Amino acid sequence: MSLLIKICGLSTPETLDAALDAGADMVGLNFHPRSPRSVTLEQAAALARRARGRTRIVALVVDLPDSRLDAIRAAVVPDLWQLHGSEPPERIAAIRASQAIPVMKAIGVSAAADLAGIAAFAAAADHVLLDAKPPKDAAYPGGHGRPFDWALLKGLDRAQPFLLSGGLTPDTVGAAVRTVRGMGLDLAGVDVSSGVESAPGVKDAAKIRAFIAAARAADQETSSA
Repeated sequence: MSLLIKICGLSTPETLDAALDAGADMVGLNFHPRSPRSVTLEQAAALARRARGRTRIVALVVDLPDSRLDAIRAAVVPDLWQLHGSEPPERIAAIRASQAIPVMKAIGVSAAADLAGIAAFAAAADHVLLDAKPPKDAAYPGGHGRPFDWALLKGLDRAQPFLLSGGLTPDTVGAAVRTVRGMGLDLAGVDVSSGVESAPGVKDAAKIRAFIAAARAADQETSSA
């Protein structure tokens, strides 16, 4: 299977189209109100209609109650939930069952100990996303433009597929793919948000295209190696 490429935090038709035209496998809509990439239900519904059938639509949420998840599902009809909060495996499994929509769980990484619970999360979710842990004073998770030390992943089970995020850019995503796959790990995909922006929350169409091209090139290189 080819590398999954997810462009997260899209908020305008123009940049959504750039991601779609460049072949993004997933597009993320951010529902965390303190994020500069946050969209309303109305904005998200319009973007989802534009993307439907061309890619997988991901709803990024942070520790939301069932009532809010129900509202997003009704308005947006996402293909995938991205749980980016402190949701434990039990909550992940409950959301997956009640919503009948696949779930991706984001795990913040800054030290090897952060990977200790990955098996439990992987058992409850359909996908695991390893992201850089946000700064302690951050108002929201993800999208801070900071990578984590990929060498921390050496201890992962080589049979565990995951997506990688955290500070990736068009200039670094190729090295990330080559480095992580060079460890013998099952890197299933890459995810970017701030790395394809000209300012917080402002996506750059040229950077989106460059990111996807660089990721595809690295995928082809490492798949044929």
